[in-house]
Amino acid sequence: MGEMSPIRVLLVDDHALFRKGVAELLATERDVRLVGEAGDGAQALEMARDLMPDVVLMDVSMPVVDGLEATRRIKAEIPCVRIVILTVSDGDRSLVEAVRSGAHGYLRKTVEPQALLATIRAVARGEAPISRTMAARLLADGAADTLTAREREVLGLVAGGKRSNEISATLGLAESVIKNHLKNVLEKLHLEWRVV
Repeated sequence: MGEMSPIRVLLVDDHALFRKGVAELLATERDVRLVGEAGDGAQALEMARDLMPDVVLMDVSMPVVDGLEATRRIKAEIPCVRIVILTVSDGDRSLVEAVRSGAHGYLRKTVEPQALLATIRAVARGEAPISRTMAARLLADGAADTLTAREREVLGLVAGGKRSNEISATLGLAESVIKNHLKNVLEKLHLEWRVV
């Protein structure tokens, strides 16, 4: 049986030092391959068109075109690409904006390397890795108004720090059902930017 082809990653950040660190981290992984680096959002769109990566790691604040605008443009043109937003601080409104722009994940730049790799893998598999912070913010910002009662309940449990297997036990539902609820949550919040 042949090995699965590695997850193709495009890294977008205006700090060369940060890019170098992430590049070195990814170089040590057999199942993840860095296929390109961009220094701003405009360059990111051009490179995404050429490289067709599986996952884009996207810095929020960059010159020329920022990460959220670049995310919207890439998702509009290449809807299959999964985008993970990287941010220095999650204290601003960029989280909800990131989700509405079409991002599938949201990480602080202070994240542990293994957590970054785990997010890349989960997003590439089509999972919706909603972090505790992300769930709490989505609920607090009224972004959850369009969700069903069950989706809000699942989001609330994530916000409370529970993992999908624990939520599965709490609600008496299969873990795959919980994961699908979380996928639905992201899809609903992405809707306004979904290309039909």
